[in-house]
Amino acid sequence: MSHPRAKLTPAGRALLVQRVLEYGWSPAQTAEALGVSRATVYKWLRRYAAEGRAGLEDRSCRPHRSPHALGKTAVEEILALRRQRRMGPHQLAPRVGRPRSTVYAVLRRHGLSRLSDLDRTTGEIIRYQKDRPGELLHIDTKKLARIPEGGGHKKLGRSPETKKRGRGVGYDFVHVAVDDCTRAAYVEALADERGETAAGFLGRACGHFAAHGVQVKAVLSDRAFCYTNSRLFQDALADLGIRHHTTRPYRPQTNGKAERFIRTLLHEWAYAELYLTNAARTDFLKEWLTYYNHDRPHTALGGSSPMPFLVNKVDGHYN
Repeated sequence: MSHPRAKLTPAGRALLVQRVLEYGWSPAQTAEALGVSRATVYKWLRRYAAEGRAGLEDRSCRPHRSPHALGKTAVEEILALRRQRRMGPHQLAPRVGRPRSTVYAVLRRHGLSRLSDLDRTTGEIIRYQKDRPGELLHIDTKKLARIPEGGGHKKLGRSPETKKRGRGVGYDFVHVAVDDCTRAAYVEALADERGETAAGFLGRACGHFAAHGVQVKAVLSDRAFCYTNSRLFQDALADLGIRHHTTRPYRPQTNGKAERFIRTLLHEWAYAELYLTNAARTDFLKEWLTYYNHDRPHTALGGSSPMPFLVNKVDGHYN
C-alpha cells in the first residue's frame, strides 16, 4: 500500500507510463499533468522497462539486511517461553535479557501477542466482573497425584525409583472457590470429588466468606456430576439460598476465573517446591493461600491483593 502522502498509486504509475510510451507525451508534460517531478517520471519508466507491469507495484520498505535483528535462536527462545510459561513481555524480558519492546515486537510478529490466542479455540474472550463480593462464586476441582515418600517425578524426573515409589499413592482432589469480584479464594485438598464432599466444601467456603462479611448469592460450576447430579449438593444450595449456574458445554472458559486460579495454584504451590512428602505439600497450602489472599498483587485488581480489595468493597467503597 502506498504511504498516505504518495501522489502516485500503481494505477497512476501505469497511466504515467502509458502517456509517455503510447501517447507520446514528453516526460516534462507528464510530470506537470500528474504533479510530480521529471525525476519521478524517469524512475517509473526505468522500473517499467526493467520489470514490466510488476515494477509499478509498491515494494516493501523492509531493508535487505538487518544486522542488529534478533537471531533465530533468540526468537525461538522468546516464543518457547511464551508458550510454556504464558508470560507477557514484562515477565519475559528479564528472563531473555531483552527490552520489553523487543519481546513484544517478536510476539506480535509471530501472532502470539495475546494469551487468549494460545488457549481459546474460538478466539473469543469472555470478560466480566461482578460489582460486589458474593454475587458469584466460581467453584471447581483439580485432581492432583499425591507425592510419594521421597518426592515425585515432577521435580526429580522420571526414573524406575520414582515410578516405583509413585505406585498406589492415589490422588488428592483440590476444591477451589473464587469470588468473581475480588478474586479472593478458599481452597481445600480433599479425598474425593463426590457430591457429599462438594456439598460440604460449599458450606465451609460460604462460611469462610460470611466471616468476612460476604454473603454468597450464586455459584458457577462446570457440569461435573458432583455438582449437577448430586442431590446432596443441590440440597446444600437450597439450604444456603444460593442460585446455581453451570458452564456451557465444551466451554470451560465460562468458568475462567476458577480455571485461571487453578493454574496459579499449580504453578506457585503444587509444583513450586520439591516436596518430599504429600503432607508437606498439603501443610504448605494454608500458608500459600494466606499469601495469595493478603499479599500477592493481582493485575486484575490494579495491583491490590484480593483480601484488602474485598474488605474495601464490603466497607461500601464500590468505585
